Amino acid sequence: MSRPLTARQQNVYDFIVKTMSEYGYPPTRAEIAKALGFRSPNAAEEHLRALERKGAIRIIRNTSRGIRLPAQETAERQELSSESTADSTTPSGLPVIGEVAAGSPVLAAEHIDRYCPLPSEYFTPKADYLLRVRGLSMKDVGILEGDLLAVHRTERVRDGQIVVARIEDEVTVKRFKRQGHNVQLLAENADFDPIVIDLRTQALEIEGVGVGVIRGGNGQALG
Repeated sequence: MSRPLTARQQNVYDFIVKTMSEYGYPPTRAEIAKALGFRSPNAAEEHLRALERKGAIRIIRNTSRGIRLPAQETAERQELSSESTADSTTPSGLPVIGEVAAGSPVLAAEHIDRYCPLPSEYFTPKADYLLRVRGLSMKDVGILEGDLLAVHRTERVRDGQIVVARIEDEVTVKRFKRQGHNVQLLAENADFDPIVIDLRTQALEIEGVGVGVIRGGNGQALG
């Protein structure tokens, strides 16, 4: 961080860090405005631009949650740089999951492409594996084709969290929303319709919640 923050900028920065820690992704401008009592998302945008000028955050243009923390990106790049020299005969770190075969566990040995030497405790809550993202259904929250989604294994999930869900034989990454017996798995891309599940007649398994993203799987970690 190149320059000190004002008290209001610090409040915005702290809210970003808190949101990313709890949900694994940054807040929108509207969420910042609501949480901190700004009159409009435009006021939040002005504070974000000031934070970017001071080096506290990095803004990814044209995405609703395009806020990144350079300090976290640098720390993860340093962790991941050891991958090229790691002993391949002794797997360690987080397993990287590629294609998941129908009906088999996500962490089955045949799904593990490699291991990423990033400590699970770097993420909060801790990550148990990295899932390679397919498609662009979550692009508006900055989760793109080829990215690695850090996943904490749990069946407990709150509305609004990004989850790895299994619907019959398909594994998908979506935002979770539940109302009674009905669950909606929501894309973050207007080109994709919600997946609606009636829990009385359809099976749904939660394989975990997203707690962070590694851009393109190349070591540029996004908090």
